[in-house]
Amino acid sequence: MSEAGAGKIPIYRTVREIAGRTGPSVAAIGNFDGVHCGHREILAAVVEEARELGARAVAITFDPHPEQFLRPADAPKLLTPMEERVRLLAATGIDAVLVLRFDAELASLPAREFVGRVLVEGLSVRSLHEGGNFRFGHMAEAGVKELARLGWEQGFTVHVHRALQVHGMEVSSSATRALVAAGDVRRARWMLGRPFAVRSTQARGRGIGTRLLVPTVNLAPYQGLLPGFGVYATRLTVEGRRFKAVTNVGNRPTFGEASFAVESHILDFEPAEMDEETPIEVEFLMRLREERTWPSPEALKAQIFLDAKRAERYFRLVAASS
Repeated sequence: MSEAGAGKIPIYRTVREIAGRTGPSVAAIGNFDGVHCGHREILAAVVEEARELGARAVAITFDPHPEQFLRPADAPKLLTPMEERVRLLAATGIDAVLVLRFDAELASLPAREFVGRVLVEGLSVRSLHEGGNFRFGHMAEAGVKELARLGWEQGFTVHVHRALQVHGMEVSSSATRALVAAGDVRRARWMLGRPFAVRSTQARGRGIGTRLLVPTVNLAPYQGLLPGFGVYATRLTVEGRRFKAVTNVGNRPTFGEASFAVESHILDFEPAEMDEETPIEVEFLMRLREERTWPSPEALKAQIFLDAKRAERYFRLVAASS
């Protein structure tokens, strides 16, 4: 067992580890990639009912994502790596997280056996909250109708939640991933209820930013989802300090041989202690433009200053409206 989140809630890694420790439970099962607005609406209902029943609120998720195990070549890059997913789940007010290892044994487990082993024996579930498209069991054999029938047999209720709509769009992890991949961080923010962010560390850069007299931070290689190639108004958090920035995601073709980078130019730079181990968060707030090839470093420098002016205007408008 480990702990996560501001409240230091327990994080369990096996059913055996959690069995008998939570008492009666109200739970939700899901991949919870992004822990978006729809996820949080379901988890809020879990917490509310758990408080009414005097039970514990539990989120059940999987590591790795089932698609990464079942179809690794086609698996999506994720909005939130596991550490961040657990942190966001902990922030919803639930009492515990059960992270089940998704492997061949779990993938082959029939739906009825999953209910018996995990929900009944492991968690003493009294109530379960799920989205309408939830499926589980070997080869995704069962959906919410089968789950409700198993719940009736095993002594727990099932609440099915309709998909949340924001600005006319149905909220889902796959839809949010598609928006981020397309560079549409504004609409992705609507679905997440917060800016899309990447958490990593600093990479050793090539010194280009220094030569351009623009304080620059290059992000270390990152395995999760990144926004589509382009230039963004962003916010960097380093050791609790927040900076306004312009971030380029792309191949930096202007300087000869292309090399992928996530490169942030800090607008309100102040000296800060930072090495290659210092955690960095980059929040993507607005896409300024697509990535382009420039005829010279001087042309790129001129564009960087234009990007900075546009980003500064964005930050002023946000400040004025808040």
